[in-house]
Amino acid sequence: MAKSNLDNKAREMLKAAKLYCTQGRVTILKVLMKAGKPLSQDRIAQRSGQKHFDKVTIYRTLESLLKVGLVHKVFVDKRAWHFELAHNCTESQCHPHFTCTSCGDTHCLTEISLPMARSPHEGFVIHRQQVRLEGLCPDCV
Repeated sequence: MAKSNLDNKAREMLKAAKLYCTQGRVTILKVLMKAGKPLSQDRIAQRSGQKHFDKVTIYRTLESLLKVGLVHKVFVDKRAWHFELAHNCTESQCHPHFTCTSCGDTHCLTEISLPMARSPHEGFVIHRQQVRLEGLCPDCV
């Protein structure tokens, strides 16, 4: 996708969510669109290429994108949340992810559809389901 197309797409997403199109929001959405997989806040900072985006700015920007449902938290790895665009998920269910135990790379498995789990125990109410599979990716086998 061309740079201007990514800019336009990010701006359209922000306008649809009724958020201002700030440079930080556009940049973070573009980073997540290009990645196509979950990224930690540190990876988002690295890939943004913007030296003036400090951790607090990125955190606050992610929080604003989380509130309107453009981005969601996927999982915690080594005490760091990973974020991705929320367009492949529903409010109650996230698509599965595969994390390579050798290289640490995570892949979205959007082509896999899993049924929503039901609790076998009385009194438990499941609000959101996330599945993360672990193993070796083709590059590490």
